[in-house]
Amino acid sequence: MKDDSHPMSNTHEMKTEDVLRVELEVARREHRDLDEAIHALEDTGRADLLTIRRLKKRKLMIKDQIARLEDQLTPDIIA
Repeated sequence: MKDDSHPMSNTHEMKTEDVLRVELEVARREHRDLDEAIHALEDTGRADLLTIRRLKKRKLMIKDQIARLEDQLTPDIIA
């Protein structure tokens, strides 16, 4: 059972949340960068389709990671 009255548990919880927020921002930035790279490759007209496919797959993996991080940061609301 978690003891929220202990000051260290709240401090640890805040640090964990801060780490999750940083990881979320890094993932969002990487997702955006991949999106820009994919568009730039597609715009050249000489893009390697295998490279684009791999970048899109990586982008989808990051999108899933973003969703997981957002779920961890969003408290469950019981209706």
